[in-house]
Amino acid sequence: MLEYPHINPVALQIGPIHIFWYGILYVVSFLSAWALAKYRISSKGNQTGWTSKQLENLILYCVIGVLIGGRLGYVIFYNFTDFLHNPLEIFAIWQGGMAFHGGLIGVIIAAYLFAWKNHKTFLGVADFLAPLTPIGLACGRIGNFINGELWGRVTNVPWAMVFPTGGSMPRHPSQLYEIFLEGIVLFVIIWFYSAKPRARGQVSALFLFFYGVFRVFIEFFREPDPQLGFIAFNWLTMGELLSLPMIIGGIALYIWASRSPRML
Repeated sequence: MLEYPHINPVALQIGPIHIFWYGILYVVSFLSAWALAKYRISSKGNQTGWTSKQLENLILYCVIGVLIGGRLGYVIFYNFTDFLHNPLEIFAIWQGGMAFHGGLIGVIIAAYLFAWKNHKTFLGVADFLAPLTPIGLACGRIGNFINGELWGRVTNVPWAMVFPTGGSMPRHPSQLYEIFLEGIVLFVIIWFYSAKPRARGQVSALFLFFYGVFRVFIEFFREPDPQLGFIAFNWLTMGELLSLPMIIGGIALYIWASRSPRML
């Protein structure tokens, strides 16, 4: 069994102000997306059709989409009953509670609005964003690990850990699995696949498919949310239920893009 590294979730305290690692990692995720996008633009010259100003505006759109969508997604998908009893709970972001699938929906809406305003195709914007996303996902999971939250199920594997909020039993460090698969592996797949010209929609399709597959796989090691438990069949979790449409949608989008190729 490995020892869980107890890291203070508060990175810096200035009087009554607490700056959390989780918040810092959110900033790092957006900065990494901006840096990767800048690299893609500079390395390909004018071939991308993107300007620095458009990139800055897109990142701003995505920040808003992630924050609003992530919070709404958590409230609707994972904590709707409490929200009905206390609607103001939706604003209590300092208590935690962000959902990837809600954030994804928020980014999709943001990308659509950005594409419409800047006279770009939605799928073109989505394909530009997809390779920038996995590093941000990894940052979010690092934040979960530091907070000692979203831990895995009880296990006896040699790399199990006892989490401060997870009781006395050793558990899968599922946040680390997510950092590796949803962050590192997904980034390598999407980044190198997008390095060559692809039919519009294929990069986004690959992101949807592989994230969905990785998330479904990891959910078998992750402890279900206590307020929900298993949704059905004594194994289906909310994370899996929300990821299955991503897998199906990714396959359908890839087939459609392949049959109606419009190159980026």
